[in-house]
Amino acid sequence: MRLKNRLFWIVAWVAFVIDQLTKYWVMKTFFLGQTLPLLPGIFHFTYVTNTGAAFSLLSGKVEWLRWLSLGVILVLIATASFGPVLSLWEQLGYGLILSGAMGNGIDRFLLGYVVDFLDVHLINFAVFNMADSFISIGIVCLLIASFPKTPTSSKL
Repeated sequence: MRLKNRLFWIVAWVAFVIDQLTKYWVMKTFFLGQTLPLLPGIFHFTYVTNTGAAFSLLSGKVEWLRWLSLGVILVLIATASFGPVLSLWEQLGYGLILSGAMGNGIDRFLLGYVVDFLDVHLINFAVFNMADSFISIGIVCLLIASFPKTPTSSKL
């Protein structure tokens, strides 16, 4: 039996493992609130927790966000399993979004918060994690997938 949307599954699992390993490393290496400047004033590792969504939106709404993560996970798994064969960009996009939903969802279910540590000081951005990055990159991939396909021109 051939696995449908193989790239989707590979991307989802590899990115999920990267997310979980980096969060585990941060929790075992740093104390809460500790920051390590990698590029001082530009980029730091800063260990914080977040009970909300991106940019701490819906802070304290962990219960609701747990179920939202689970719903997204189930919809994406169903899409890849029972839907059509997806394009390359769709498989990349949906796979990355699935990995991010699984990574942050597991944090919410097991810990009650999400572990964040990527801290961009240059633009005073919210502290985030690999799962957040994968979701954002996945959305970009889906935007690319939505561009109209240009027909190939044939020479007369």
